Amino acid sequence: MTKKRIIPLFLSLLFAFQANAQIKLPSIFGDHMVLQQKQNNPVWGWAKPNEKITIAINGQSHSTTADSKGHWRVVLRPIPVGGPYKMHIEGEASKFFFEDVLVGEVWICSGQSNMQWSLKNTNSAELALATANYPNIRLITVPTVAASEPQDDFNGSWEAASPESVPDFSAIGYFFGQRLHHALDVPIGLIDNAWGGSAAEAWVNRDVLEADKNFNEFMTSWEKIEQAYNYDAEIKKWEKSVKEWEANKEDKGMPRKPGNLIKGNQYPANIYNGVLHPTIGYGIKGVIWYQGESNAGRSYQYRDLFPLMIENWRNEWKQGDFPFYYVQLADFMAETEQPQESGWAELREAQTMTKDRLPNVGEAVIIDLGEGRDIHPRSKQTVADRLVRIALARDYHKDIIYEGPNYKSMEVKGDKILLTFDNVGKGLYSFDTKEPVGFAIAGSDKKFVWADAKIISNNQMEISGEGISTPVAVRYAWANNPVCNMYNRDGLPMTPFRTDSWEGVTYGKNVR
Repeated sequence: MTKKRIIPLFLSLLFAFQANAQIKLPSIFGDHMVLQQKQNNPVWGWAKPNEKITIAINGQSHSTTADSKGHWRVVLRPIPVGGPYKMHIEGEASKFFFEDVLVGEVWICSGQSNMQWSLKNTNSAELALATANYPNIRLITVPTVAASEPQDDFNGSWEAASPESVPDFSAIGYFFGQRLHHALDVPIGLIDNAWGGSAAEAWVNRDVLEADKNFNEFMTSWEKIEQAYNYDAEIKKWEKSVKEWEANKEDKGMPRKPGNLIKGNQYPANIYNGVLHPTIGYGIKGVIWYQGESNAGRSYQYRDLFPLMIENWRNEWKQGDFPFYYVQLADFMAETEQPQESGWAELREAQTMTKDRLPNVGEAVIIDLGEGRDIHPRSKQTVADRLVRIALARDYHKDIIYEGPNYKSMEVKGDKILLTFDNVGKGLYSFDTKEPVGFAIAGSDKKFVWADAKIISNNQMEISGEGISTPVAVRYAWANNPVCNMYNRDGLPMTPFRTDSWEGVTYGKNVR
Protein backbone atom coordinates (compact mmCIF):
# COMPACT_ATOMS: atom_id res chain seq x y z
CA MET A 1 0.00 0.00 0.00
CA THR A 2 1.42 3.39 -0.95
CA LYS A 3 1.65 6.48 1.26
CA LYS A 4 -0.94 8.22 -0.87
CA ARG A 5 -3.47 5.52 -0.01
CA ILE A 6 -2.47 5.21 3.67
CA ILE A 7 -3.16 8.87 4.50
CA PRO A 8 -6.70 9.01 3.03
CA LEU A 9 -7.52 5.70 4.77
CA PHE A 10 -6.29 7.09 8.11
CA LEU A 11 -8.36 10.23 7.65
CA SER A 12 -11.47 8.26 6.74
CA LEU A 13 -11.06 6.12 9.88
CA LEU A 14 -10.58 9.26 11.97
CA PHE A 15 -13.72 10.87 10.55
CA ALA A 16 -15.66 7.65 11.13
CA PHE A 17 -14.52 7.62 14.76
CA GLN A 18 -15.54 11.25 15.25
CA ALA A 19 -18.92 10.63 13.67
CA ASN A 20 -19.61 7.80 16.12
CA ALA A 21 -17.82 9.31 19.12
CA GLN A 22 -19.74 9.01 22.35
CA ILE A 23 -20.18 11.87 24.75
CA LYS A 24 -17.67 11.50 27.59
CA LEU A 25 -17.42 13.08 31.04
CA PRO A 26 -14.43 12.89 33.38
CA SER A 27 -14.56 10.30 36.17
CA ILE A 28 -15.35 12.96 38.79
CA PHE A 29 -18.90 12.73 37.37
CA GLY A 30 -20.77 9.46 37.57
CA ASP A 31 -23.23 7.23 39.35
CA HIS A 32 -23.45 7.84 43.14
CA MET A 33 -21.74 11.25 43.00
CA VAL A 34 -22.58 14.12 45.33
CA LEU A 35 -23.17 17.64 44.00
CA GLN A 36 -22.59 20.63 46.25
CA GLN A 37 -25.78 22.17 47.61
CA LYS A 38 -26.73 25.86 47.51
CA GLN A 39 -24.49 26.78 44.59
CA ASN A 40 -24.10 26.48 40.84
CA ASN A 41 -22.25 23.34 39.75
CA PRO A 42 -20.27 23.09 36.50
CA VAL A 43 -20.49 19.93 34.41
CA TRP A 44 -18.11 19.36 31.51
CA GLY A 45 -16.81 16.76 29.11
CA TRP A 46 -16.03 15.92 25.51
CA ALA A 47 -17.96 15.14 22.33
CA LYS A 48 -17.35 15.47 18.62
CA PRO A 49 -16.59 19.05 17.51
CA ASN A 50 -19.65 21.32 17.31
CA GLU A 51 -21.98 18.65 18.70
CA LYS A 52 -25.01 19.87 20.67
CA ILE A 53 -25.12 18.56 24.26
CA THR A 54 -28.03 18.65 26.72
CA ILE A 55 -27.79 18.01 30.46
CA ALA A 56 -30.98 17.61 32.50
CA ILE A 57 -31.55 16.99 36.21
CA ASN A 58 -34.47 17.67 38.59
CA GLY A 59 -36.52 19.64 36.08
CA GLN A 60 -33.75 21.88 34.78
CA SER A 61 -32.21 21.46 31.36
CA HIS A 62 -29.10 23.06 29.87
CA SER A 63 -27.85 22.89 26.30
CA THR A 64 -24.52 23.85 24.81
CA THR A 65 -22.40 23.14 21.76
CA ALA A 66 -18.97 21.53 21.88
CA ASP A 67 -16.17 23.71 20.60
CA SER A 68 -13.88 22.93 17.69
CA LYS A 69 -11.86 20.54 19.87
CA GLY A 70 -14.90 18.80 21.28
CA HIS A 71 -14.88 20.43 24.70
CA TRP A 72 -18.18 21.45 26.32
CA ARG A 73 -19.38 22.83 29.64
CA VAL A 74 -22.70 23.70 31.28
CA VAL A 75 -23.53 25.09 34.72
CA LEU A 76 -26.34 23.60 36.80
CA ARG A 77 -28.44 25.82 39.02
CA PRO A 78 -28.68 24.89 42.72
CA ILE A 79 -30.52 21.63 43.35
CA PRO A 80 -32.40 20.87 46.59
CA VAL A 81 -30.42 18.87 49.12
CA GLY A 82 -31.04 15.15 49.12
CA GLY A 83 -31.94 12.87 46.23
CA PRO A 84 -31.44 10.47 44.66
CA TYR A 85 -31.59 12.23 41.30
CA LYS A 86 -30.89 11.15 37.74
CA MET A 87 -28.68 13.25 35.50
CA HIS A 88 -29.54 12.83 31.81
CA ILE A 89 -26.81 13.52 29.22
CA GLU A 90 -27.78 13.61 25.55
CA GLY A 91 -25.96 14.36 22.31
CA GLU A 92 -26.81 14.07 18.66
CA ALA A 93 -25.99 10.37 18.42
CA SER A 94 -26.01 9.09 22.01
CA LYS A 95 -27.63 9.53 25.37
CA PHE A 96 -27.22 8.07 28.85
CA PHE A 97 -27.76 9.00 32.49
CA PHE A 98 -26.06 8.90 35.87
CA GLU A 99 -28.08 7.26 38.64
CA ASP A 100 -28.26 7.78 42.39
CA VAL A 101 -26.94 11.35 42.34
CA LEU A 102 -27.14 13.09 45.72
CA VAL A 103 -26.89 16.75 46.72
CA GLY A 104 -25.16 17.77 49.93
CA GLU A 105 -21.71 18.83 51.10
CA VAL A 106 -18.53 18.03 49.12
CA TRP A 107 -15.04 18.24 50.61
CA ILE A 108 -11.61 17.50 49.15
CA CYS A 109 -9.23 15.61 51.47
CA SER A 110 -5.67 16.36 50.36
CA GLY A 111 -2.02 16.49 51.40
CA GLN A 112 0.64 13.86 51.96
CA SER A 113 0.80 10.53 53.79
CA ASN A 114 -0.97 11.51 57.00
CA MET A 115 -4.03 12.50 54.96
CA GLN A 116 -3.60 9.52 52.66
CA TRP A 117 -3.30 7.18 55.65
CA SER A 118 -5.97 4.51 55.26
CA LEU A 119 -8.79 3.81 57.66
CA LYS A 120 -7.78 0.16 58.01
CA ASN A 121 -4.43 1.21 59.54
CA THR A 122 -5.74 3.52 62.27
CA ASN A 123 -6.43 2.98 65.94
CA SER A 124 -9.62 0.91 66.46
CA ALA A 125 -9.80 0.24 62.73
CA GLU A 126 -11.88 -2.88 63.23
CA LEU A 127 -14.53 -0.83 65.04
CA ALA A 128 -14.55 1.87 62.36
CA LEU A 129 -14.87 -0.68 59.57
CA ALA A 130 -17.60 -2.67 61.26
CA THR A 131 -19.74 0.45 61.68
CA ALA A 132 -19.11 2.00 58.25
CA ASN A 133 -22.65 1.75 56.95
CA TYR A 134 -23.39 5.19 55.52
CA PRO A 135 -25.20 5.01 52.17
CA ASN A 136 -25.37 8.82 52.01
CA ILE A 137 -21.62 9.32 52.47
CA ARG A 138 -20.00 8.95 49.06
CA LEU A 139 -16.30 8.43 48.39
CA ILE A 140 -14.01 8.78 45.39
CA THR A 141 -10.22 8.38 45.32
CA VAL A 142 -7.89 9.98 42.78
CA PRO A 143 -4.95 7.67 41.94
CA THR A 144 -1.42 8.96 42.52
CA VAL A 145 -0.24 9.73 39.00
CA ALA A 146 2.43 12.36 38.39
CA ALA A 147 2.52 14.14 35.04
CA SER A 148 4.51 16.85 33.33
CA GLU A 149 1.40 18.18 31.57
CA PRO A 150 -2.09 18.84 32.98
CA GLN A 151 -4.34 15.78 32.80
CA ASP A 152 -8.08 15.99 32.21
CA ASP A 153 -9.24 12.73 33.77
CA PHE A 154 -8.34 9.94 36.19
CA ASN A 155 -9.36 6.35 36.84
CA GLY A 156 -11.88 6.37 39.66
CA SER A 157 -15.55 6.16 40.59
CA TRP A 158 -17.92 7.17 43.38
CA GLU A 159 -18.98 4.61 45.98
CA ALA A 160 -21.23 4.64 49.03
CA ALA A 161 -19.42 4.26 52.36
CA SER A 162 -19.56 0.64 53.49
CA PRO A 163 -17.28 -1.85 55.25
CA GLU A 164 -16.14 -2.92 51.78
CA SER A 165 -15.44 0.55 50.32
CA VAL A 166 -13.82 2.42 53.23
CA PRO A 167 -10.73 0.37 54.30
CA ASP A 168 -8.31 2.07 51.89
CA PHE A 169 -9.92 5.51 52.02
CA SER A 170 -8.33 8.45 53.87
CA ALA A 171 -9.00 7.89 57.57
CA ILE A 172 -9.07 11.60 58.37
CA GLY A 173 -11.33 12.24 55.39
CA TYR A 174 -13.73 9.47 56.36
CA PHE A 175 -13.96 10.50 60.02
CA PHE A 176 -14.39 14.14 58.97
CA GLY A 177 -17.26 13.21 56.65
CA GLN A 178 -18.84 10.94 59.22
CA ARG A 179 -18.96 13.75 61.81
CA LEU A 180 -20.39 16.19 59.25
CA HIS A 181 -23.05 13.69 58.24
CA HIS A 182 -24.15 13.20 61.83
CA ALA A 183 -24.17 16.94 62.54
CA LEU A 184 -25.89 18.12 59.35
CA ASP A 185 -28.00 15.12 58.29
CA VAL A 186 -27.22 15.74 54.61
CA PRO A 187 -25.34 13.66 52.02
CA ILE A 188 -21.57 14.04 52.15
CA GLY A 189 -19.17 13.69 49.21
CA LEU A 190 -15.47 13.11 49.95
CA ILE A 191 -12.72 13.33 47.32
CA ASP A 192 -9.55 11.57 48.52
CA ASN A 193 -6.78 13.41 46.71
CA ALA A 194 -3.62 12.84 48.79
CA TRP A 195 -0.15 11.51 48.07
CA GLY A 196 2.38 10.32 50.65
CA GLY A 197 5.73 12.11 50.66
CA SER A 198 4.50 14.91 48.42
CA ALA A 199 5.98 18.38 48.63
CA ALA A 200 3.75 21.46 48.49
CA GLU A 201 5.41 22.76 45.32
CA ALA A 202 4.25 19.65 43.45
CA TRP A 203 0.64 20.73 44.07
CA VAL A 204 1.09 24.16 42.40
CA ASN A 205 0.68 25.11 38.75
CA ARG A 206 4.18 25.52 37.31
CA ASP A 207 3.22 28.80 35.62
CA VAL A 208 2.30 30.22 39.04
CA LEU A 209 5.63 29.19 40.58
CA GLU A 210 7.61 30.60 37.67
CA ALA A 211 5.71 33.91 37.78
CA ASP A 212 6.50 34.51 41.47
CA LYS A 213 9.93 36.06 42.03
CA ASN A 214 10.10 34.49 45.50
CA PHE A 215 10.72 31.16 43.79
CA ASN A 216 13.23 32.18 41.11
CA GLU A 217 16.15 30.59 42.94
CA PHE A 218 14.12 27.51 43.79
CA MET A 219 12.94 26.88 40.23
CA THR A 220 16.43 27.49 38.87
CA SER A 221 17.80 24.87 41.26
CA TRP A 222 15.31 22.34 39.91
CA GLU A 223 16.30 23.15 36.34
CA LYS A 224 19.92 22.39 37.24
CA ILE A 225 18.90 19.13 38.88
CA GLU A 226 16.91 18.13 35.81
CA GLN A 227 19.84 18.83 33.49
CA ALA A 228 22.23 16.72 35.56
CA TYR A 229 19.86 13.96 36.66
CA ASN A 230 20.36 10.46 35.24
CA TYR A 231 17.74 8.02 36.44
CA ASP A 232 19.33 5.08 34.63
CA ALA A 233 22.54 5.74 36.55
CA GLU A 234 20.59 5.83 39.83
CA ILE A 235 19.04 2.46 39.00
CA LYS A 236 22.45 0.97 38.27
CA LYS A 237 23.72 2.20 41.66
CA TRP A 238 20.71 0.61 43.31
CA GLU A 239 21.22 -2.69 41.49
CA LYS A 240 24.84 -2.72 42.65
CA SER A 241 23.83 -2.06 46.25
CA VAL A 242 21.27 -4.88 46.08
CA LYS A 243 23.94 -7.32 44.90
CA GLU A 244 26.22 -6.22 47.74
CA TRP A 245 23.37 -6.63 50.21
CA GLU A 246 22.64 -10.14 48.91
CA ALA A 247 26.31 -11.12 49.04
CA ASN A 248 26.86 -9.89 52.59
CA LYS A 249 23.50 -11.18 53.85
CA GLU A 250 23.09 -8.11 56.04
CA ASP A 251 20.31 -8.04 58.60
CA LYS A 252 19.01 -4.67 57.43
CA GLY A 253 16.39 -4.59 54.71
CA MET A 254 17.10 -4.64 51.02
CA PRO A 255 17.97 -1.19 49.62
CA ARG A 256 14.86 0.60 48.38
CA LYS A 257 14.53 1.13 44.66
CA PRO A 258 14.79 4.86 43.90
CA GLY A 259 11.92 6.64 42.24
CA ASN A 260 12.46 8.93 39.31
CA LEU A 261 13.01 12.34 40.92
CA ILE A 262 11.91 14.28 37.85
CA LYS A 263 8.72 12.25 37.46
CA GLY A 264 7.92 11.97 41.15
CA ASN A 265 5.77 13.62 43.79
CA GLN A 266 8.16 16.41 44.75
CA TYR A 267 8.94 17.88 41.36
CA PRO A 268 7.16 21.24 40.90
CA ALA A 269 3.65 20.90 39.43
CA ASN A 270 3.80 17.13 38.92
CA ILE A 271 0.92 16.41 41.28
CA TYR A 272 -1.00 19.49 40.20
CA ASN A 273 -0.88 18.15 36.65
CA GLY A 274 -1.58 14.50 37.31
CA VAL A 275 -3.81 14.48 40.38
CA LEU A 276 -5.34 17.88 41.06
CA HIS A 277 -6.07 19.23 37.57
CA PRO A 278 -8.66 16.56 36.70
CA THR A 279 -10.79 17.66 39.67
CA ILE A 280 -10.48 21.45 39.36
CA GLY A 281 -13.86 23.06 38.88
CA TYR A 282 -15.99 20.33 40.43
CA GLY A 283 -18.41 21.96 42.87
CA ILE A 284 -17.05 21.74 46.43
CA LYS A 285 -17.62 23.25 49.84
CA GLY A 286 -13.95 23.28 50.80
CA VAL A 287 -10.67 21.48 51.41
CA ILE A 288 -9.07 19.75 54.39
CA TRP A 289 -5.29 19.46 54.14
CA TYR A 290 -2.51 17.68 56.05
CA GLN A 291 0.97 18.23 54.64
CA GLY A 292 4.27 19.88 55.48
CA GLU A 293 6.63 17.14 56.59
CA SER A 294 8.32 17.12 53.17
CA ASN A 295 8.87 20.90 53.33
CA ALA A 296 10.25 21.12 56.87
CA GLY A 297 13.79 21.63 55.59
CA ARG A 298 12.61 24.86 53.89
CA SER A 299 10.17 26.13 56.50
CA TYR A 300 10.75 29.83 55.87
CA GLN A 301 10.00 29.27 52.19
CA TYR A 302 6.73 27.59 53.23
CA ARG A 303 5.56 30.95 54.60
CA ASP A 304 5.09 32.02 50.97
CA LEU A 305 4.65 28.65 49.29
CA PHE A 306 1.67 27.42 51.28
CA PRO A 307 -0.45 30.59 50.82
CA LEU A 308 0.54 30.63 47.15
CA MET A 309 -0.70 27.08 46.75
CA ILE A 310 -4.04 27.87 48.38
CA GLU A 311 -4.49 30.98 46.23
CA ASN A 312 -3.61 28.99 43.11
CA TRP A 313 -6.30 26.42 43.90
CA ARG A 314 -8.90 29.09 44.65
CA ASN A 315 -8.11 31.08 41.51
CA GLU A 316 -8.46 28.05 39.27
CA TRP A 317 -11.54 26.62 40.98
CA LYS A 318 -13.37 29.92 40.46
CA GLN A 319 -15.44 29.46 43.62
CA GLY A 320 -14.05 32.40 45.54
CA ASP A 321 -12.28 31.97 48.87
CA PHE A 322 -13.68 28.56 49.70
CA PRO A 323 -12.82 27.13 53.15
CA PHE A 324 -9.33 25.67 53.42
CA TYR A 325 -8.64 23.99 56.77
CA TYR A 326 -5.29 22.39 57.48
CA VAL A 327 -3.53 20.34 60.14
CA GLN A 328 -0.46 21.71 61.83
CA LEU A 329 2.38 19.18 62.04
CA ALA A 330 2.25 16.77 64.96
CA ASP A 331 5.13 16.19 67.38
CA PHE A 332 7.76 13.79 66.01
CA MET A 333 11.33 12.55 66.55
CA ALA A 334 13.34 12.49 69.76
CA GLU A 335 12.64 14.77 72.70
CA THR A 336 15.46 17.12 73.68
CA GLU A 337 16.80 17.82 77.15
CA GLN A 338 17.46 21.50 76.45
CA PRO A 339 15.74 24.13 74.28
CA GLN A 340 16.93 23.88 70.68
CA GLU A 341 16.19 25.28 67.24
CA SER A 342 13.83 23.21 65.11
CA GLY A 343 12.89 23.07 61.45
CA TRP A 344 9.61 21.40 62.33
CA ALA A 345 8.77 24.18 64.78
CA GLU A 346 9.49 26.70 62.03
CA LEU A 347 7.21 24.80 59.65
CA ARG A 348 4.42 24.89 62.24
CA GLU A 349 5.01 28.62 62.59
CA ALA A 350 4.72 29.05 58.80
CA GLN A 351 1.43 27.15 58.87
CA THR A 352 0.08 29.36 61.65
CA MET A 353 1.16 32.50 59.79
CA THR A 354 -1.11 31.49 56.91
CA LYS A 355 -4.11 32.43 59.05
CA ASP A 356 -2.99 36.06 58.83
CA ARG A 357 -2.12 35.87 55.15
CA LEU A 358 -5.40 34.57 53.71
CA PRO A 359 -9.12 34.74 54.45
CA ASN A 360 -11.23 31.71 55.31
CA VAL A 361 -8.43 29.38 56.40
CA GLY A 362 -8.22 27.49 59.68
CA GLU A 363 -5.63 25.44 61.54
CA ALA A 364 -6.13 22.26 63.57
CA VAL A 365 -3.36 21.95 66.18
CA ILE A 366 -2.29 18.39 67.05
CA ILE A 367 0.96 19.00 68.95
CA ASP A 368 -0.32 16.47 71.53
CA LEU A 369 -1.16 13.62 69.15
CA GLY A 370 2.18 12.63 67.61
CA GLU A 371 4.58 9.83 68.34
CA GLY A 372 8.34 10.26 68.56
CA ARG A 373 9.22 7.14 66.61
CA ASP A 374 6.46 7.29 64.00
CA ILE A 375 5.75 10.11 61.57
CA HIS A 376 2.26 8.68 61.11
CA PRO A 377 0.32 9.01 64.38
CA ARG A 378 -2.60 6.58 64.36
CA SER A 379 -5.17 8.69 66.22
CA LYS A 380 -6.79 10.02 63.04
CA GLN A 381 -10.22 10.31 64.64
CA THR A 382 -9.01 13.11 66.92
CA VAL A 383 -7.30 14.88 64.02
CA ALA A 384 -10.56 14.77 62.06
CA ASP A 385 -12.50 15.99 65.10
CA ARG A 386 -10.33 19.09 65.35
CA LEU A 387 -10.79 19.82 61.65
CA VAL A 388 -14.53 19.28 61.76
CA ARG A 389 -14.84 21.66 64.72
CA ILE A 390 -13.59 24.44 62.46
CA ALA A 391 -16.04 23.56 59.69
CA LEU A 392 -19.02 23.17 62.02
CA ALA A 393 -18.34 26.50 63.72
CA ARG A 394 -17.42 28.60 60.72
CA ASP A 395 -19.38 27.11 57.84
CA TYR A 396 -22.37 25.51 59.49
CA HIS A 397 -22.93 27.98 62.34
CA LYS A 398 -22.71 25.54 65.22
CA ASP A 399 -21.99 27.05 68.63
CA ILE A 400 -18.75 25.17 69.21
CA ILE A 401 -15.19 26.03 70.27
CA TYR A 402 -12.80 25.29 67.42
CA GLU A 403 -9.44 26.77 68.48
CA GLY A 404 -7.12 26.40 71.41
CA PRO A 405 -5.27 29.30 73.04
CA ASN A 406 -3.29 31.50 70.65
CA TYR A 407 -0.50 33.86 71.67
CA LYS A 408 -1.69 37.47 71.50
CA SER A 409 0.87 39.74 73.18
CA MET A 410 3.68 39.99 75.73
CA GLU A 411 4.80 42.56 78.30
CA VAL A 412 8.13 42.56 80.14
CA LYS A 413 7.74 43.19 83.86
CA GLY A 414 11.14 43.17 85.55
CA ASP A 415 12.54 39.65 85.36
CA LYS A 416 9.24 38.20 84.14
CA ILE A 417 7.22 38.23 80.93
CA LEU A 418 3.45 38.50 81.01
CA LEU A 419 1.75 36.65 78.15
CA THR A 420 -1.83 37.25 77.00
CA PHE A 421 -3.80 34.75 74.91
CA ASP A 422 -6.85 34.67 72.65
CA ASN A 423 -9.28 31.78 72.21
CA VAL A 424 -9.03 30.62 75.80
CA GLY A 425 -12.64 29.44 75.91
CA LYS A 426 -13.41 28.55 79.52
CA GLY A 427 -9.86 29.47 80.50
CA LEU A 428 -6.24 28.33 80.30
CA TYR A 429 -5.52 24.84 81.60
CA SER A 430 -2.36 22.77 82.13
CA PHE A 431 -3.03 19.10 81.46
CA ASP A 432 -1.80 16.30 83.73
CA THR A 433 0.26 18.54 86.04
CA LYS A 434 -0.55 21.79 87.79
CA GLU A 435 2.67 23.29 86.44
CA PRO A 436 2.63 24.43 82.80
CA VAL A 437 5.30 22.65 80.77
CA GLY A 438 6.97 23.49 77.48
CA PHE A 439 8.01 27.14 77.91
CA ALA A 440 11.51 28.52 77.34
CA ILE A 441 12.80 32.05 77.98
CA ALA A 442 15.82 34.03 76.78
CA GLY A 443 17.58 37.34 77.24
CA SER A 444 19.20 39.43 74.54
CA ASP A 445 21.92 36.78 74.11
CA LYS A 446 19.27 34.55 72.47
CA LYS A 447 20.16 31.61 74.73
CA PHE A 448 16.99 29.87 75.85
CA VAL A 449 16.53 28.04 79.13
CA TRP A 450 13.51 26.18 80.43
CA ALA A 451 11.11 28.58 82.07
CA ASP A 452 8.93 28.60 85.13
CA ALA A 453 5.38 29.29 83.99
CA LYS A 454 2.28 30.17 85.96
CA ILE A 455 -1.35 30.64 84.96
CA ILE A 456 -2.42 33.88 86.62
CA SER A 457 -5.86 34.37 85.04
CA ASN A 458 -8.15 32.83 82.45
CA ASN A 459 -6.12 34.33 79.60
CA GLN A 460 -2.72 35.29 81.03
CA MET A 461 0.48 33.58 82.10
CA GLU A 462 3.63 34.71 83.88
CA ILE A 463 6.96 33.38 82.60
CA SER A 464 10.40 33.60 84.24
CA GLY A 465 13.67 31.70 84.12
CA GLU A 466 16.62 31.04 86.37
CA GLY A 467 19.49 33.35 85.50
CA ILE A 468 17.38 35.49 83.13
CA SER A 469 17.19 38.87 84.81
CA THR A 470 16.20 40.84 81.72
CA PRO A 471 14.05 38.56 79.54
CA VAL A 472 13.21 39.48 75.97
CA ALA A 473 11.61 36.40 74.41
CA VAL A 474 9.48 33.35 75.19
CA ARG A 475 8.87 30.20 73.19
CA TYR A 476 6.32 27.45 73.71
CA ALA A 477 6.42 23.92 72.28
CA TRP A 478 9.32 25.00 70.10
CA ALA A 479 10.86 21.65 69.16
CA ASN A 480 10.44 18.73 66.79
CA ASN A 481 8.81 16.77 69.59
CA PRO A 482 8.09 19.16 72.46
CA VAL A 483 7.00 18.15 75.93
CA CYS A 484 4.10 20.55 76.52
CA ASN A 485 0.76 20.52 78.30
CA MET A 486 -1.20 23.73 77.71
CA TYR A 487 -4.86 23.70 76.62
CA ASN A 488 -8.02 25.63 77.16
CA ARG A 489 -10.56 24.02 79.46
CA ASP A 490 -12.51 23.03 76.35
CA GLY A 491 -9.79 20.47 75.58
CA LEU A 492 -8.01 22.14 72.65
CA PRO A 493 -4.22 22.52 72.76
CA MET A 494 -2.35 25.82 72.77
CA THR A 495 -0.81 26.72 69.42
CA PRO A 496 3.02 26.51 69.53
CA PHE A 497 4.54 29.97 69.26
CA ARG A 498 7.51 32.23 69.81
CA THR A 499 7.57 35.93 70.63
CA ASP A 500 10.91 36.56 68.86
CA SER A 501 11.64 36.79 65.14
CA TRP A 502 15.27 35.68 65.22
CA GLU A 503 16.59 33.81 62.20
CA GLY A 504 15.93 30.08 62.46
CA VAL A 505 17.70 27.00 61.16
CA THR A 506 15.83 27.01 57.84
CA TYR A 507 16.27 30.72 57.17
CA GLY A 508 17.71 31.23 53.66
CA LYS A 509 17.19 27.62 52.62
CA ASN A 510 15.29 28.15 49.42
CA VAL A 511 16.52 25.33 47.19
CA ARG A 512 15.94 21.61 47.29
